Amino acid sequence: MMMKAIEITAFGSPDVLRQGERPMPVSGVGELLVRVAASGVNRPDVFQRTGHYPVPEGVSDVPGLEVAGDIVQGDLQAMAAAGFKLGDRVCALVAGGGYAEFCVAPVVQCLPVPDGFSDVQAASLPETCFTVWSNLMDRAHLQAGESVLVQGGTSGIGVMAIQLAKAMGARVFATAGSDEKCAACLELGADHAINYKTHDFQTEIARLTDGQGVDIILDIVSGSYIAKEVQCLKDDGRLLIVSVQGGVHSEFNVGLVLRRRLTISGSTLRPRSVAFKAAIAQAVRKVVWPFLVSGRIKPVVHSTFDAVDAAKAHALMESNQHIGKIVLTWSK
Repeated sequence: MMMKAIEITAFGSPDVLRQGERPMPVSGVGELLVRVAASGVNRPDVFQRTGHYPVPEGVSDVPGLEVAGDIVQGDLQAMAAAGFKLGDRVCALVAGGGYAEFCVAPVVQCLPVPDGFSDVQAASLPETCFTVWSNLMDRAHLQAGESVLVQGGTSGIGVMAIQLAKAMGARVFATAGSDEKCAACLELGADHAINYKTHDFQTEIARLTDGQGVDIILDIVSGSYIAKEVQCLKDDGRLLIVSVQGGVHSEFNVGLVLRRRLTISGSTLRPRSVAFKAAIAQAVRKVVWPFLVSGRIKPVVHSTFDAVDAAKAHALMESNQHIGKIVLTWSK
């Protein structure tokens, strides 16, 4: 059987995304097949489209790292162990293939759609939840009472990071590129929001913390930001780099890293093992999902597009005019 999928016909601008047909994937051992209702759009999809994010070996070249829909096929034993059955609504983190009508996912990377959530809302969660948890909690070991600076507070990563850090008891600072976006950060729970186009975030962090700095910085920019971020950290501070939108080269004062015992960490989830992602999924289900059900953390969806209009979705993402997530929808 064939299915519709969004293909990258060549590396380049958003209009290289075209709807085509692909053979429907078949789930294997430890996997299930999702009839996709909604596909999350993420910055790595843009990097893949422009030729800057190679597809891991053995992974579909169809873009898309998160989906939501219902289970139509799968390893029944693995599904039962995870508490799933055919017909259940799930959302999933996948290594690729999400921009399609059907998508295979490891059972252990799937999560139940929270009660009352739409497929669009559910599709906006996996990539950001997994990434933010992996960095703030597993790598930085965020503790209640610590302070966190979230760069790009209205990005998909940013809106989740603000809410999770706040829910875990942190004091949260965020940067954004307009007063409107700063207001959105505050509404999401940030204690302070800095318009980086009108204020220097290093100066503002020093002012707002009485020169003490912050414990943790979650950075999606990199490049020239690194030098300032090293200056913004407290002793034993942790800098977490999860994207390089500002470039891959940086020059900074390594002496500060030594004297303040700083940790600089970089990570990307896509090539990590299923077992690694399964551990994150278990933690997210245990801690983050109750926050979602209670409303303490909310999905933030800026726009939805019919999947055939994926090029428009990518153009919006590259414009940086959105607040929160962009999601593609598939008609059943």
